[in-house]
Amino acid sequence: MYKEHKILAVIPARGGSKGIPRKNVRQLNGKPLIAWTIEQAIQSRYVDRVVVSSEDDEIGEVARQSGAETPFVRPESLASDTAAGVDVLCHAVEHAGGAYDYVVLLQPTSPLRFITDIDDAISMCIEEKLSSVVSVSEATKSPYWMYQMSENGALIPLIDNTTSNRQQLPRSYALNGAIYVLEIPTLLQNRKIMDEDTRGYVMPSERSFDIDTELDFVICDFLKMRMESNE
Repeated sequence: MYKEHKILAVIPARGGSKGIPRKNVRQLNGKPLIAWTIEQAIQSRYVDRVVVSSEDDEIGEVARQSGAETPFVRPESLASDTAAGVDVLCHAVEHAGGAYDYVVLLQPTSPLRFITDIDDAISMCIEEKLSSVVSVSEATKSPYWMYQMSENGALIPLIDNTTSNRQQLPRSYALNGAIYVLEIPTLLQNRKIMDEDTRGYVMPSERSFDIDTELDFVICDFLKMRMESNE
């Protein structure tokens, strides 16, 4: 709870990952991947309850062993590659039970976030009376230097750029997928993760890995081992 506001954490974890099969229960530095995010949510100063949304029995069992609740089974229609993330989140909020003011969406594929990142994003959202806060990191490659390619291979600037000086380009930020904090009434009414009121919570690149490939998994396993050994 933060200043009388009750906060629900939702961790979405479907079983049908194709890029890395069974990645949510795969061992990362000695624990199932999802366990790292569950532990971070439980140790948050402000999160009142941690719920995992999954259609998969094994993921549900690992989630409960790690301290999360699984009060519902996610419908198969919301467990496909094409299911919208906002629909998954709204379903979790509507079926978790209890009355909450804010929900924190924490993807298990971002195990390098700090607990303080979660808490700081929550306090930012509530203190500034925002509808949502999402975590971002500064882009390593500027979109002002990116191109589309025509059928004959010609490069077409993605954004018109009149300077070649890197220092003169505006800073660019990308969603890193680690943290989404949303005011529940606004979420359920608009059914959007982001709107014109959304603000960015900036995280450093070394905590912003979103595991999507085998290489991502290997890198995060190494970085997590380094982080744990330095504590």
